[in-house]
Amino acid sequence: MRWEDLFADLELQWEANEAAELSAELADRSRREAAYLRLIDRMRPVVGHPTRCRVVGGQRAPEILHGTLAALGMDWLLITEPGATEVLVPVRSLLAVENLPVVSAQPGHEGPLAAKLDLRYVLRGLVRDRSACTLMLVDGVTLHGTPVRVGSDFLEVAEHAVGEFARRGQIRSGWTIPLDAIAYVRRIH
Repeated sequence: MRWEDLFADLELQWEANEAAELSAELADRSRREAAYLRLIDRMRPVVGHPTRCRVVGGQRAPEILHGTLAALGMDWLLITEPGATEVLVPVRSLLAVENLPVVSAQPGHEGPLAAKLDLRYVLRGLVRDRSACTLMLVDGVTLHGTPVRVGSDFLEVAEHAVGEFARRGQIRSGWTIPLDAIAYVRRIH
């Protein structure tokens, strides 16, 4: 009986060592895989669900945007606020996103079309629709106007009063804004 106890004890030790090695390997693999995740991979499972984001507020305190994450691109996200107001946020303006789920999307699985739909593409849609917008700049300045042209690294905006259209007599001035200076764009309905 003593030999049987010894063999049983050795077998249990061997199984415990194997389990510990497997656990360590899985933990290491998980850390390595997490290193490939991007913020948009973490956010993709939240599309269509409520979210809260802290964004650059310039000289004022950071602003908190909340609503439904309506869409997500490579370098932007679209939040539909209560009342159906849409806010376009460049990813670089994000300071934090609250309560993302543990689950992430696979890195690089957004498809080739999504990779082409960058911030400039979405801004061109605002130009095409002649959408009146409020632009928050990273220095905290707010501009009201209609985007009129998008370049490779800038946006041109015809500034006018809220509720007015970008017509010759209504335009106060024209602004050329580097894309990096935009904290977010709120579409006015």
